[in-house]
Amino acid sequence: MCGICGVIHFDGSPVDRPGLDRMVESIRHRGPDDAGVWVDGSVGLGNTRLAVIDLSPAGHQPLSNETGDVWIAFNGEIYNFQSLRPEVEKRGHSFRSRTDTETIAHLFEDGGIECLQSLRGMFALAIWDGRNRELWLARDRLGKKPLYYCHSGTRLIFGSEIKAILAYPSVPRVLNRNALPLYLAYGYVPAPETIFDGIQALRPGCWLRVRDGQVEEKAYWTAPTPTLPQSKKHRMGEREWASALLDRLREAVQLRLISDVPLGAFLSGGLDSSAVVALMAEAASGPVKTFAMGFGGEPSYDETAHARIVAKHLGTDHHEFTIEPHVIDLVPKLAWHLDQPFGDSSVIPTYLVSKLAREHVTVALTGDGGDELFAGYERFHAARLAQRYRAVPGFAHRGIAALANHWPQGTGYRDLGRRTLRFVTAARLPLPEQYLGWVGVMSPELVRDVLADSTGGALAHFQTYFRAANGGDPVPTLLDVNLRSYLPDDLLIKADRMSMAASLEARSPFLDHVLVEFAATIPVSLKLRGSVGKYILKRAFEDKLPPEIIRRKKHGFGVPIGKWFRTSLREYLTDTLLSAQATGRGLLRTEAVRQLVNAHLSGQRDHGHALWALMMLEVWHRTFMD
Repeated sequence: MCGICGVIHFDGSPVDRPGLDRMVESIRHRGPDDAGVWVDGSVGLGNTRLAVIDLSPAGHQPLSNETGDVWIAFNGEIYNFQSLRPEVEKRGHSFRSRTDTETIAHLFEDGGIECLQSLRGMFALAIWDGRNRELWLARDRLGKKPLYYCHSGTRLIFGSEIKAILAYPSVPRVLNRNALPLYLAYGYVPAPETIFDGIQALRPGCWLRVRDGQVEEKAYWTAPTPTLPQSKKHRMGEREWASALLDRLREAVQLRLISDVPLGAFLSGGLDSSAVVALMAEAASGPVKTFAMGFGGEPSYDETAHARIVAKHLGTDHHEFTIEPHVIDLVPKLAWHLDQPFGDSSVIPTYLVSKLAREHVTVALTGDGGDELFAGYERFHAARLAQRYRAVPGFAHRGIAALANHWPQGTGYRDLGRRTLRFVTAARLPLPEQYLGWVGVMSPELVRDVLADSTGGALAHFQTYFRAANGGDPVPTLLDVNLRSYLPDDLLIKADRMSMAASLEARSPFLDHVLVEFAATIPVSLKLRGSVGKYILKRAFEDKLPPEIIRRKKHGFGVPIGKWFRTSLREYLTDTLLSAQATGRGLLRTEAVRQLVNAHLSGQRDHGHALWALMMLEVWHRTFMD
């Protein structure tokens, strides 16, 4: 695992070497084991390395082919590089290391950017092709590894994190006001937008070619839509589907056990992480090291009891940490690592579990992606319920909505008042509006109320994700939308930034693109059966995990931020959001923010997530703009 950065000057002027060195230093946390730069006149590449495969100096980056006309800076892991290497050697190439990076350099040398099709793993890379004077940037299919760039009239600057781009001379820090309504609605800034004007994110599954000052972007992979072609294959029974799924997930896990450093796994006690650990335990010669986070004083958010059940069942070497409200002191540090305001408060436990794991291992496997592939989120079932709810007469709906609107809201994970109001408010809306109402942080109406100058519509942007037909069963459409929006721009950003903040490599077997393509062919009826999400995954593991884990309802990796804001962090909340520094920015309507705070503190509404998003916007300002 690494960090990459670089620059190309279109006018032929030389790279600012001290500036490139500062770029590398800004992302040193991504690769504390080694760092390097390569400069050739107007082109420069930089890299920081977390050594996982081939720990010797031979793995130093940037790295070149034998003739020195192809140079690469690489971040990630290619899990099938050992099977690709013999083919490369047969074509006469010699190797100086055992790294996957060198294999990619030779594959590109022979086949150009089409070599991406043969790579199985997570990556962001930069390749300088000196033969054609071209710079290539690329990102893995699902978006596990990030890559950003700034294209001006005379240069292009890129980096694994935005802070690397900002470290190069004369890069302006200008707020992208068009991103504000998107951030407040979603809780993140969706790619290719960023919060900085002039800086963009390369989208998942895309490459970027830079030549003669011109930039071309193209998708080399498109996420498969969960549609079901009619064939004999798709008439398999449940047991056959479960067996086939188990085989493919086992392969994905085994590929991710390739390492020259110690491995472990995050274990929440949910089905996804438990399934990954079960398959790791099958392949391991000793106990798997597992890591979990809990919350003191808030049992509805604490999953450690379930994690212990799985750890005992599988005989893992288990480690836990309990989170208390004082961890809010980490917020400025996390804001710096995130680069952009981020409305998902689970960054706190994600960072802390990464930090705990890094004390014991260098690589940790995760359960990320299981909900996206197999309809694990309750909102998929809610979409089906909403179809039936539309039959409720208007007068009855208004009565239910009025009752829900006056129902006080607690801060527990499954608070009925909050969940009921969220459902009935969106249930009768068109599917894009409905889904945004459930997955988003603020409604479009609330965004307009809070923003002093609302430019652009979050809902209009969200509708662009809906490429599948909206008729019939909504679940296939929502699986597709979730995979291309919430997964890469929230979950995978969080996983990458927080694991890299701890210099830990996180691997996600469920997001193996071969497994993703297979999962798209599984009938939706086997993913969501009645109210039971991940039905086929549960069938696949019913003999490998305790029954209480198989039967357990979905429980997200949440934080009791609503309760904290009403109790121990009450003063912190008001001092941050209602300070003269915050209100003086002129970005938000102070009275609207004050009303949100008061409604939350009074117990009438649980605005915990919305207030966290606003708080992170203010902390981001103080970190990057002040």
